[in-house]
Amino acid sequence: MMKNTWKRTLAGLAVLTMALSAFTGCSDNSTSSTSKSIKSSSSVVTEENTEDTETTTASKKKSGSAVKAENTSHITNNKGVIDTTDMFTERDLAQTADISDAKKLTVSDGKTIDITEAGVYVISGSAKNCTIRVEADSESKVQLVLDGVTVENEDFPAVYVVSADKVFVTSTDSENSLSVTGQFTSDGDTNTDAVIFSKEDLVFNGTGALTVYSAYGNGVSCKDDLKVTGGTYDVTTAKDAFEANDSIAICGGDFTVNTQKDGLHCENDEDNTLGSIYISDGTFDITSNSDAIQGTTYVQIDGGTFNIISSEGIEATYVQINGGNITISASDDGINATNKSTACDIAVEFNGGNTTITMGQGDTDAVDANGSIYVNGGTIDITAQMSSFDYDGTAEFNGGTIIINGEEVSEIPQSMMGGPMGGFGGHGGFGGDMGTPPDGGMGTPPDGGFGGGRGRMEQF
Repeated sequence: MMKNTWKRTLAGLAVLTMALSAFTGCSDNSTSSTSKSIKSSSSVVTEENTEDTETTTASKKKSGSAVKAENTSHITNNKGVIDTTDMFTERDLAQTADISDAKKLTVSDGKTIDITEAGVYVISGSAKNCTIRVEADSESKVQLVLDGVTVENEDFPAVYVVSADKVFVTSTDSENSLSVTGQFTSDGDTNTDAVIFSKEDLVFNGTGALTVYSAYGNGVSCKDDLKVTGGTYDVTTAKDAFEANDSIAICGGDFTVNTQKDGLHCENDEDNTLGSIYISDGTFDITSNSDAIQGTTYVQIDGGTFNIISSEGIEATYVQINGGNITISASDDGINATNKSTACDIAVEFNGGNTTITMGQGDTDAVDANGSIYVNGGTIDITAQMSSFDYDGTAEFNGGTIIINGEEVSEIPQSMMGGPMGGFGGHGGFGGDMGTPPDGGMGTPPDGGFGGGRGRMEQF
């Protein structure tokens, strides 16, 4: 597929329009300077003067809802595939809490701290087998201010949200640590399988640090909407580091994640039209045995810095990269669009940012779509042993830069069965010496010969 002149023109105009049009998320969808300016303002935002608009189930679901893919232009749409309107409230974005009327609580061994009313609670101390349990009414907003807390449990969450409207976990300028060292036990019919387990909306912010360790389960599990706007997080888990049912939205924070499963995972077992991930800022150092970032419907990245080492880097039904600096080292697929949801098309779309993907050996794809691939802007730098792009639908190269194994290309190649390195005249393509499989069919290894051999080759 050749890049036509009119496509270049449209893409250029669209990129210019996108640059002039800001997203709503994290105030103005700017880069890390947004979060820093929020933190440095030192303003105390009270519950009364911060209008938290997410008060009903309907409005909660409206926040961060996805725009169906058929409404996107595929040539740098200006809104993105996720609706960020009112995604973050002022209180979500405030990195300090109003503690003038706060209740001060101290954790202690073998005790449960029961919180049943709305309010701000400053929590400190060190304890074993202690749980902070929130069970308030559906209108209550509860803010847990972690002020130098260490909790080490054997088999139950350190923070357990049974009911509330929304719970904030805010770190002061302090070090905090929550861990569960054994197998989790259930709470009746509830499989409480995370160090921080919430049935309701959960927001992480603050100026301090939180370390989370889960020897057999998840780090953070939210059965509703999960947001992070600030703070520093060091999470080590046997299962997912951060998981949510309906949505994950991040516009700030520093993350160091080591997990035997997924870094960020969003999936609703009962409704496959939910499960989106939106990121506009933050730093992410993710090492995972499975997926670094996995959503069911959409994964949209507008900004941030990512260093990913994983089996698969980013996976969803629709993956859209609009900005950020993304570095992926993967042993399966770098970015994968697959049929996980009926709510959207299957596609990978690049509109901006810098994406660097290094693939391991074997049957691997840097960008793999069981649907289509659209490159409208940004820079994609791929080092691939086997396949740079693989798609079942169409591929459009409308703008931006694509570099494959050190060479800039003018079109998106399609992988097909062939030799180990691909391309006509190269390893496994036409033009090699005569020889025998597996490295090239009629050719001498390693340069290959006439098609054939193991793996795939790429066709331009």
